[in-house]
Amino acid sequence: MDYIENLRREIAQREAELQDLRARLVKAEAEKSTAESDKDRSLNGEAWKWPLEEHEYERYSRQMIVPNFGLKGQLNIKNAKVLLVGAGGLGCPAAAYLAGAGVGTLGLVDGDAVEVSNLHRQVAHSTARVGMMKVDSAVAYLKGLNPTITYHAHATHLTPQNAEEIVSQYDVVLDCTDHPTSRYLISDICVLLSKPLISASAFQTSGQLIVLNNPPGRGPCYRCVFPKPPPPESVVGCGEGGIVGPVVGVMGVLQALEAIKLLVRGDHHHRLKSVDGTEEEEDGQKQVGMLLFSGMGDVPFRTVRMRGKRKGCFACAGDDSALTLAELKNSMDYVQFCGVNEPVKLLRPEERISVAEYERISREKRAHVLLDVREKEHFELCSIPGSVNVPISRFTARREGMGLDGLIPGGELLPPDAPIYVVCRVGNDSQIAAKKLKDWGVDRDGERFVGDVLGGLRAWKDGVDPSLPFI
Repeated sequence: MDYIENLRREIAQREAELQDLRARLVKAEAEKSTAESDKDRSLNGEAWKWPLEEHEYERYSRQMIVPNFGLKGQLNIKNAKVLLVGAGGLGCPAAAYLAGAGVGTLGLVDGDAVEVSNLHRQVAHSTARVGMMKVDSAVAYLKGLNPTITYHAHATHLTPQNAEEIVSQYDVVLDCTDHPTSRYLISDICVLLSKPLISASAFQTSGQLIVLNNPPGRGPCYRCVFPKPPPPESVVGCGEGGIVGPVVGVMGVLQALEAIKLLVRGDHHHRLKSVDGTEEEEDGQKQVGMLLFSGMGDVPFRTVRMRGKRKGCFACAGDDSALTLAELKNSMDYVQFCGVNEPVKLLRPEERISVAEYERISREKRAHVLLDVREKEHFELCSIPGSVNVPISRFTARREGMGLDGLIPGGELLPPDAPIYVVCRVGNDSQIAAKKLKDWGVDRDGERFVGDVLGGLRAWKDGVDPSLPFI
């Protein structure tokens, strides 16, 4: 396996190097063509009198002829520096369209490596580049698309300590991350450095988009719209809840569109109304609209008007703001602020069994029941033989006093001392379910064992059945 992984890494590295050579060749050819044209004009006593290079007119002509775009818009884009925080499902399509549009400098921040599970939606990556840092993989792809612009790969996660150094280099920021801790940090640094922020998110079949801190100092920030983070138990990532690839792709493309519109209009007096419904108000404040996308809905797009700047906002209340660069770098703890859940610890060690112990119980055909509390979509993909699917949502919806058969089909027919084992993906929901069963008296005051399988299906795959297509 190490040999295979080493081969994959070497192939990814060589592909990236080859892509870089191709990009340098295209750029060199463009520069040579420009130099030869300049030389010919010089011999004829002429000088290049147009503000863009000759190859740029050819590359970007189709967008420059669009009304309200024009040459000035292209020059604004060429001179712009745009940062994408996140090179995943949102960042890949956003970066592709910004690179295609000719943004002068494109920066990407991401500390993760490419995984196979990314590939159905993170279109800038490839199977050959699994294991490669996402920013390096994305830049390799983008150079193949447009080698004439400048790319900066920041192979790290954005933190309070490095945020100022990185974000200060750019004009516009796109939040392409997927967690509240990142969203508050990115918004705060954009407020402190006066950078417009285009934020999007996607989950399962829906997405949302909002433009913040625009214009800087007058538009609301993320804290204005969401003063409190969501309850940590409600934060579910793509690994647990899933995501349909085109949904996150749509949101990333819309982020790129908003960025291009911000850049194109520059200092123009006219304003293109944003796709998210942002409008200028008479009192000089901005009313922000959030664009909601439902990938499976009959009406896929709708806009909800959100609050404007919030008086007394911790981050953007002007002179009254409690947030400073020094405070952000030295004192802000976004993990604590968002109350990120630690691993669940509801059961005592003796109330949990290892996958090896359960495998032995199953092999010896001892009477018992194994409850798999993942949702049915997960259960249909793979499961431990003999397990019964009872989604965790049924535990939370069950009314006190219901019999066991109200939760488990035929539950009342089980021998009164038959142990009940609970399993989930990684061993968190299984503890919650086992604890509820005990609270409901299913363990008969200790006469019946009720507990969970430590480590869940991930541990089962690692320790018992490697063929399990674990999701």
